[in-house]
Amino acid sequence: MTAPNTNTNTNLNTNANTANTTDFAIEGHGDISVGVTGAGASGDGSASATRITPGNALRPEDIALEVRRGTAKPAKDVAEYALRLGDDALILAQRLGHWISRAPELEEDIALGNIALDQLGHARSFLTYAGAGLAEEGQPAKTEDDLAYFRREHEFRSAHLFEQPNGDFAATIARQFIVSNYQHLLYSRLTQSADDTLAAIAAKAVKEVDYHLDHSAQWVLRLAGGTEESRRRMIHGLTLMWPYVNELFDDDSLTTRLADAGVAVLPSSLKEDFDRLLGEVLTEAGLETPNVPQSLGGGRDGRHSEHLGYVLAEMQVLAREHPGASW
Repeated sequence: MTAPNTNTNTNLNTNANTANTTDFAIEGHGDISVGVTGAGASGDGSASATRITPGNALRPEDIALEVRRGTAKPAKDVAEYALRLGDDALILAQRLGHWISRAPELEEDIALGNIALDQLGHARSFLTYAGAGLAEEGQPAKTEDDLAYFRREHEFRSAHLFEQPNGDFAATIARQFIVSNYQHLLYSRLTQSADDTLAAIAAKAVKEVDYHLDHSAQWVLRLAGGTEESRRRMIHGLTLMWPYVNELFDDDSLTTRLADAGVAVLPSSLKEDFDRLLGEVLTEAGLETPNVPQSLGGGRDGRHSEHLGYVLAEMQVLAREHPGASW
């Protein structure tokens, strides 16, 4: 998977052909560790500057190798759950990538780009794992590229909040503030999943989301406490994004089954902490929780607003015109 919204849409796994035939360890990267110990450790080393993971963390390439070996094959329910989380992160990464070269200051260009890349990494891991459990019997696992580039709109499972347009900078910060609180709570709990791969993905992701949360909260405080115009925009941004909050915490039969089995996190169980943590920051900023009607949602079932189609059209065009190309 490549960096989002660049002029050239490259495959999500740029070295897929090499990785299918050669597994080798990278050496000579100092304190950069490209493998993991224990289950899922691949030593698959066809890396680039954007594919090396600092520390002892599970990478998408590690998961892909285990999938090829047949040692990572989630049940269909687990795959569907991973697909939801992967789609959330993928669509948000694409949205955030639009800010590169457009942010209000140079440092924020880099910050939003880095958050987008983190989200893209989460998407790659969740989609790679999901693809192993979504293939038809006797068919090879679906790759992250298959799932990102060759599904139709109704086949995506992202919640509506993630597909909302960027709006102005304050609206993007409002969306990111909500998302970061939600993801931090979710991934923190998911590190205890009975599914080792989901737990490992979450353990890496939560460390990155910790930064996303701090960054967005600081901007909420900065905008709310700045000029009259910046405060007005922050309030407006929260009002725009708030109708899509409740969908994040909707339970359904899939999450209920998986939560009962200790695999997934029951979405509704996160709501109390979410309200408390957001409330603390909003109170410090002198802001109130928006009192607006909630959207009916439906993204988990493939019912999306018109906004998602525009994101997918941009993201998928080159891959669909040149299927199988190695960019």
